[in-house]
This record gives sequence, structure tokens and C-alpha cells, in this order.
Amino acid sequence: MNKEMINKIILGNAEEVLKKIKNNSVDLVLTDPPYFLDKMDNNWSHKTVSNITDYCNTIKSLPPGMKFDKEQGKRFYKWYLKISSELHRVLKPGGFFFSFSSPRLYHRMASAIDDAGFLVRDCFIWLYTQNQPKAMSLNHFIDKLPADEKNKMMLKDKLYGWKTPQVKSCFEPIVMAQKNVSETFLKNMMKHKVGLINTNVKIGQNMFPSNVATAQSIDTQIDKYFLLPKPSKEEKGDFNIHKTVKPLELCKYLIKLTSFSKSAIVLDPFVGSGTTAVAAKELGRRFIGIDSNKEYIEIAERRLENVRQGREAIPSYKQKQTEIQLFAY
Repeated sequence: MNKEMINKIILGNAEEVLKKIKNNSVDLVLTDPPYFLDKMDNNWSHKTVSNITDYCNTIKSLPPGMKFDKEQGKRFYKWYLKISSELHRVLKPGGFFFSFSSPRLYHRMASAIDDAGFLVRDCFIWLYTQNQPKAMSLNHFIDKLPADEKNKMMLKDKLYGWKTPQVKSCFEPIVMAQKNVSETFLKNMMKHKVGLINTNVKIGQNMFPSNVATAQSIDTQIDKYFLLPKPSKEEKGDFNIHKTVKPLELCKYLIKLTSFSKSAIVLDPFVGSGTTAVAAKELGRRFIGIDSNKEYIEIAERRLENVRQGREAIPSYKQKQTEIQLFAY
């Protein structure tokens, strides 16, 4: 691996940049790839995406997430299989791969990761309540029917409350995958310093790490077992225009859970506004970020600069960690 890539955000296409990273050199991959649903990919201008009216008009007046095309999932699978194969190559034996997904594409993502050679270990759930329903009434379609107003009103009454098949989505699934270890877990850990999970990392009220996490207070019992520190107002930065910024503490939780060494390299091939890189930086890990959007890279670099200068006032999620001495036979 070119040492100039370490602790840098690289502008470029992930498929091309990943080829420059050496085999078995990365400890952890943590990313949220573009899903290519409703053309929501890096070819979009953030100014267009940020304007909800323009967005709906672009996809013919359907609300975000409404347009359904089975071919989208197939195209995503083929593309992510190529990405996952490169990530499998660059990860150390035993290295973990966390990939955020949309619920309706999870099966395609998990299949691509599995077919690339990874072991799919688990599905993590990021749970939340703050989301907008996307189901749509059919009244405006009824209005266009060649019928008199009386029959239209009767049909509307019969279908009152019946909408397009989209319930309120309140979670994001995260694939937890792992590259095969070399020999045993113990020998792999001693050689590569990766492959196990750190159960000293706690969640909620000092609870054993789980595959469910929330960054907002929901309920006493849920908070007890799954709550991570809430995102601060300063976390994103008022300059951050990225539409899907992940909670910093959620990313830090996953990094602490699966990366042992302070010299560990955390890779995010779709770094966006830089949350993975910021989390790695705050935890003292090294990182490599890749993105094809120059504006997002500028945001990520600004966030990283805030960390370097101590201006990003984010509460630290400190956990007791046991240091052990690894040695060769």
C-alpha cells in the first residue's frame, strides 16, 4: 500500500482506488455505499438532492423512495460484488466488514458480500423513530379516472387509509461480515491483531455489546440495552450538506468492537462527509477514505481538521479496554 494513502481522503472511483491497496493490509472496512435507488448516487448534485421539490419532480412526482424497479437490486448486486471482492482482497485474514444498507436491498448486499468470499457473521440494526412515512394515497390517480365525481368520491371513501405498500421505515440493517481467519482465531489474532470482538466495549447502561443500537432515546428498556450517546449539535457541522450522515458514536462503537490495534487501518471506500474517518481519528486509529464527490471530500477534510484542532466538541464515549500482550511462539 502506498503510505501516502494513510490518513487521507482520496478523490476517485472506489473500484479504481481499491486496486492500489495491497493485499491483506486493512484491518476493518466500515462503509455506507450508494444504493442507486431512484438515481440517488454520486452523480447527483447535492443541491438537487437537498431540494425535495426538485427531487420529486425528477422522478415524476413520486416521493423519495417510492419508485420501484426490481432491476435496481440486480444492478446493485453486480456492482457490489465487484466492490466486495476488492475489499475481501485488501482485508487482513479475520478482518471485519460492516456495510450499511437499505432494508429493501439488504438481501442483495448480503448476497454480494457472501459471494465475494466473506462469512456473513450477523446483521446489526440501527434503530430509530425519526423518519417520514413514504406511503402515498391514490386520490390523485382516482381524480384522473374517466368517472363522475360521485363515483370518484365513493371510491375514495372505500380506499380511505389504503396507500402504496410502504410502512414507516425505522431501522437500517448493517451487514457484519468477516474474512476467513488463518488457522485458529487465537493464532490469527496473534499474527494479524484482528478477528475477535472486544466485549469490554459496552452499550446502553454498561451492557454486553449487541447487534442492535440506537442513537436516540426511545424507551427506558430499549435505552438500557441499546442506547449510544446521542449525536451532538456540533457533530455534523453546520457546513455539512450530506443527506445521510451516520451517527459518529455508532461508527465508533463498531470500530472499537472489532479493531484491536491502535495502528489499525479503517477503510471507507464511500466515505461521504467523513464520519468513519472522524470516528477512526478520534479513536486513534488510522484511516483511508475514498469518495468520488469532491464537495463531500471537502466537508470530510474540514471535519477532520476540526478533530485535529480540538474544535469538534463531541462527547467521548469512553469504555474500559483491557490491553493484552500479543507475542509469537
